[in-house]
Amino acid sequence: MKPCKHLIIAILSLAMSHMALAENTTLDRVSVQINEGIVLESEITNMVKTVKANATAAGQSLPSDQALRTQVIERLIMTRLQMQMADRIGLHIGDLQLDQTIGNIAKEQKLTVEQMKTKISSEGMSWGQYREQLREEITLGEIQRIQVQRRIQVSPQEINNLVTMIKEQGLKQIEFQIGHILIEIPNNPTSEQLEKASKRANTVLERVQDGGDFRRTAIAASAGPKALEGGIWDYMNINEMPTLFAEVLSDAKKDDIIGPIRSGAGFHIIKVIDARGLQTKEVDEVRSRHILVKPSPILSEERAKAMLDKFVKQIRAGDADFSALARQYSEDPGSATKGGELGWADPTVYVPAFSQVLKELKVNEISEPFRSSHGWHIVQLEERRTTDATDKFNTNKAHQLIFRRKFNEELQAWLDEMRAEAYIEVFEADFNRG
Repeated sequence: MKPCKHLIIAILSLAMSHMALAENTTLDRVSVQINEGIVLESEITNMVKTVKANATAAGQSLPSDQALRTQVIERLIMTRLQMQMADRIGLHIGDLQLDQTIGNIAKEQKLTVEQMKTKISSEGMSWGQYREQLREEITLGEIQRIQVQRRIQVSPQEINNLVTMIKEQGLKQIEFQIGHILIEIPNNPTSEQLEKASKRANTVLERVQDGGDFRRTAIAASAGPKALEGGIWDYMNINEMPTLFAEVLSDAKKDDIIGPIRSGAGFHIIKVIDARGLQTKEVDEVRSRHILVKPSPILSEERAKAMLDKFVKQIRAGDADFSALARQYSEDPGSATKGGELGWADPTVYVPAFSQVLKELKVNEISEPFRSSHGWHIVQLEERRTTDATDKFNTNKAHQLIFRRKFNEELQAWLDEMRAEAYIEVFEADFNRG
């Protein structure tokens, strides 16, 4: 039986239309393989567009497209490695925790969630995209805390030494904003590799000393953790910044350029972008107590929150005692045996969600249940006071400064270890295709 002439024509027409469509459509492709995962070309393209848009808005110049692409690929690789680790340990951010975080962000911006949706839309991002981007950011923060925090030990002796040093020398009333470029060297480098990296570091140093744009140079040349941000680290007191920075910045001034400094990671070039006095010599402290309930495979997010909702109602009605509930149910080993008491502390020592709630509470007020990176909490603000940081240096603050320094150092070590152990293959783009 011969096929119908009209059917043959229809089939041929359909095939030709698909061919024409294929010629005019750039198909997505796998650009990087990372262990069992992949990065698509579209992800790289979208991130490059975002970086360019942000740079344009900030009036910041950028290096060549190829240099920018290299940095974007590196950022996506490190992000994917961390997300894979989160998957392996079963770390997933549920919608309830995500909604809580969005509510906190809206409060900080003095917006309602609906107003926030409108703002996000006006910036060219869908609400769904924003939620998933935020979910990834929370996941990265939590996996870093889980994996890095256990590598850090802050001894009482270290705290006492820092407090003693500050009493003898006075608190360094300066915060530095640092620019950092790292010219990387491989593990166990050959003399040829060392010489090549050293020459490159000196070339980069000459460029920035001659007035070259530091941020643009960092994006193009740095292998440091802040490369895609132009190498810029936020303001840090000398006691909390990474040891490498602290050792060379004690007497530095704005616009000083230091380096190259050799370390196990490579050659470092450091620029003091800005230096400022600490914003205040007084520290606002709070005394509070809390109950922490951690979600688990057995206890869902919803049930954990409902449990604390019940506690709040019982305490406010006078049917239950806060301290007794904390001793029985709180999963914070440091405070549960003390009835949830956290003692006096600078609220900035706590994670952002916890600190934000304390900021909004009145004395003796008990919060509604809220989610932090540790789990679900209720907290009661018991007292507030202001202390003079120049006369009395809080041991909690000393712990915080030491912890931040060690966290930054250990985070980079953990990321380097993950990358060294991973299977990574970058498939170079054929820019001449088509």
